[in-house]
Amino acid sequence: MRRLAALALVPLIAAAEAPTPAKPQTPGEILAAAPQSDWRPIAADDLLVVEFKDGKKVVIQLAPEFAPVHVANIKALAKAGYWQGAALYRVHDNYVAQWGNNETEKPLPAGVVAQPPAEYFRALAGLDVTPLGSPDPYEPLVGYAAGWAVAVDTSDSTINLAHCYGSVGVGRNLSPDTGMGGELYAVIGQGPRALDRVIANVGRVVGGIENLSSLPRGTEALGFYKERSMDVPIASVRLASAMPEGERPKFEYLDEKSGSFAAWLKVKKNRRDDFYIHPAGGVDLCNATVPVRAAG
Repeated sequence: MRRLAALALVPLIAAAEAPTPAKPQTPGEILAAAPQSDWRPIAADDLLVVEFKDGKKVVIQLAPEFAPVHVANIKALAKAGYWQGAALYRVHDNYVAQWGNNETEKPLPAGVVAQPPAEYFRALAGLDVTPLGSPDPYEPLVGYAAGWAVAVDTSDSTINLAHCYGSVGVGRNLSPDTGMGGELYAVIGQGPRALDRVIANVGRVVGGIENLSSLPRGTEALGFYKERSMDVPIASVRLASAMPEGERPKFEYLDEKSGSFAAWLKVKKNRRDDFYIHPAGGVDLCNATVPVRAAG
């Protein structure tokens, strides 16, 4: 009888000794645990700092790998002080906030290309794409390259930056105009992927997006402000490389080839932490853009 009682306890003892399953990680926990070796610094010469007269700032990472002529123009405009006296004058709900010298006759600084090529996409050659692994309604292949969310047309081996929340593009008139970079917008709503391959996508906001997305919406067509008193004046637009070392903003992005990125992307597709009842099993590209953080 004692032997039977002892045998009956064996499953209970085994169950008590079984290891407790690891608690599912959240994307934020994976990023917090990512080693410094998995992060890549963003060059100061690729950071554009827009400061408004109310003291608020927006920091933009430029993408010379995808729109070299437009980016060179933007850098030249910043160095020449082109945006002195300019303002943000359009805030279109769930779409974009736009700023610049709207309808100006201001002469272009030396070296600025008035009619850049249509840098809406580039050749895939030279870029290694890490696939998202989820379907996309716009291109047969989407993923990540050189630290950016990208889309690939496999029929002609071309690649473009995806228009997602925070993306920065160049305002233009109807084709063949391509925009020279004096008018810029940032996406403040759901990623307008229909703009992919239609307009020059030159970068992304990496700091201060809340200073754009929280602005009052314009009431005129396309979100333009009706009264100039609504405009948000710009105090300065500078490259971080032109600022004193101690004042420069510093940012870094998670390397898409790193183990931390792979783990982060897997969890973005399959949330199993306490709040998520049913894992989605996939993710939209614009809901899994490359993580960027301020660097110490």
